[in-house]
Amino acid sequence: MTTTIKLEKKVLSENDKLAAEIRDELTKNKVAALNFVSSPGSGKTSLLEKTLQALRSEMKIGMVAGDVQTENDAKRLISAGGEKIKPIVTGGSCHLDAKMVSKVLPEIDSSDLDLFIIENVGNLVCPSSYDLGEDMKVVLISVTEGDDKPLKYPSMFRRSSVMVINKIDMLELCDFSLETVKKNALQINGDLKIFELSCRTGEGLEEWYDWLKELVKGKREA
Repeated sequence: MTTTIKLEKKVLSENDKLAAEIRDELTKNKVAALNFVSSPGSGKTSLLEKTLQALRSEMKIGMVAGDVQTENDAKRLISAGGEKIKPIVTGGSCHLDAKMVSKVLPEIDSSDLDLFIIENVGNLVCPSSYDLGEDMKVVLISVTEGDDKPLKYPSMFRRSSVMVINKIDMLELCDFSLETVKKNALQINGDLKIFELSCRTGEGLEEWYDWLKELVKGKREA
C-alpha cells in the first residue's frame, strides 16, 4: 500500500510568498533565473564551473551554492572565476527554500546581474516542491544513474523545463540508454528541452551556452 505524505500548506504558502518577492525583484532587474536540481554526483557544479569559464566575459552571473554541510561547491565556483557566489549551508535540510535565498540575494545585488543560478542541494524529491523565485528548474542527470530516473521522480521532471544529460562520454561504460531516458522524461513532461553533454570532453557544451545566451537576451528584451 502506498502512503502519500503532504507538506503543510502553511509552510509552502509562506515559501511561495517569498519566492514571488524574489521573482518580482529579478524580473524588475531583467535577470534570468535558473534553479539547478539533481541527485548528488550528477555534475551540477562541474557544469556551472564550465559555464562560468565560458560566459563570464559576456554576462554578469551570480550564483547560490547550496549544500548540507560544506562550502566546497561555492569555493569551486569562485575558483572557476565566479565573482558573485554565495554559499548556503543548510545544516541538514535536504533542500533550499525561498527564505534562505532571500537572505543572500541582497549580498549578490541582482541589479548588477544578467543571470542568477541557484545550485540546489543534491536531491530529486524535496526541491521539487519549493519555488525559489526562478524562471525555471533545470534537472540534471548523468549516464552513471539509471535511465528510469524520470519515472522514479516524476514530480521533479514534471516541474522542470530543461533536462541536462551529463557524462555522455561514459555511455559505453554504463548500462544506460539515451533513447529510453528521453522517452521516460517526455512521458512525464512533453515540453522538456533536453541537452546531452559531457563536462569532461566538452561535447554538447556550446549548444548549452548558446541556449543560455538566448535566455538572457530574451529576459533583457522582455
